[in-house]
Amino acid sequence: MRRSPLAGRRSNRSTRSYLRAIFYIVLSACTATCWSQQAAAGVQSDSSVIDSQGTAHITRVIPVPTTVSPEAQRMLARPQSDAAKPETLEARRAGTDTWQAGAGKLSETMYPVHVASDAIAGVAVRVITPLEIPEDRRDRVLINLHGGGFNSDSGSLTETVPIANLTQTKVIAVLYRLAPEHPFPAAVDDAVAVYREVLKTYKPQKIAIYGTSAGAILTGEVAVKIKQLGLPLPGALGIFSGFGDFDHVGDSQAMYALNGLSGHLDPPAAPPMDKEYVRETNPRDPVLSPLYADLHGMPSTLFITSGRDILLSGTTILHRAFLRDGVDARLVVFEALPHAFWNNPELPESKEADGIMAKFFDRELGK
Repeated sequence: MRRSPLAGRRSNRSTRSYLRAIFYIVLSACTATCWSQQAAAGVQSDSSVIDSQGTAHITRVIPVPTTVSPEAQRMLARPQSDAAKPETLEARRAGTDTWQAGAGKLSETMYPVHVASDAIAGVAVRVITPLEIPEDRRDRVLINLHGGGFNSDSGSLTETVPIANLTQTKVIAVLYRLAPEHPFPAAVDDAVAVYREVLKTYKPQKIAIYGTSAGAILTGEVAVKIKQLGLPLPGALGIFSGFGDFDHVGDSQAMYALNGLSGHLDPPAAPPMDKEYVRETNPRDPVLSPLYADLHGMPSTLFITSGRDILLSGTTILHRAFLRDGVDARLVVFEALPHAFWNNPELPESKEADGIMAKFFDRELGK
């Protein structure tokens, strides 16, 4: 609510500044390891020294790229935080919930929609509805599977609000059960239950399923499960910064000198959420890891990742698997940006990514 135009502008500026701070604090909290401090050393050039024991000590200067927007450059140049990371699951979830609520409100100011809580097939959902839905789009629906490492919700608003607004199509965000309390296949079962119910109202070719990070992984899993069950496949899939192989995520996770979540310098580390989610399931189970599934007949699928994404390899490997099985699969790789960067609604690249997603869903569901 605006008391006056000037008051509204001041409120917006204050809100945006606060949310920027929250965004970076929580993104830092989601990172698997603490920030390294090598930037403080003031290193100006590459170097390589072999000590008397034969160990090579290599310094690599990684500049802020000039190939991204000024806003992205400022994000990547931001000093690394040495704040303590949440040690408990409850603290991680609380921090993520705080950020998601704030960033979601910011998204709603940029992309006005209606947001409501509901339940479908006994599963909690958010329903994000555009302010107006044209007649020719009322027969379409998008199902979102949010990110958050399988143990929190880092995207049920930031991944859905822009897309609902841009596509003028209703989005159902599935608030699936989380690990470690509910490991695989609980999240898959919840998403499939919602999909079954949605099929009672919408034709399958008018439904798209998409997600980011853990939600991208889950999107592939759900598609394979739907096929195994003999249900009609949806009209499109969106796999945004995910992977399809819990056995070998890929080179970008093992080799990065840049933290793939933040884009800052940090030694690589295995995400702990993998064990919480997988538990005793064979990592090559074809539902858990769609890379080992028969992907023939999958619908048109859009893959999106970025140059500093810890899941860059995983996304591109799964994309190629879809291509090998004859799927209409498209891949977009953004320059230099970190994991799931589009969850920051203020980056120009986020707006571009959301636009690419929206156009893809419009095209595929409009057939």
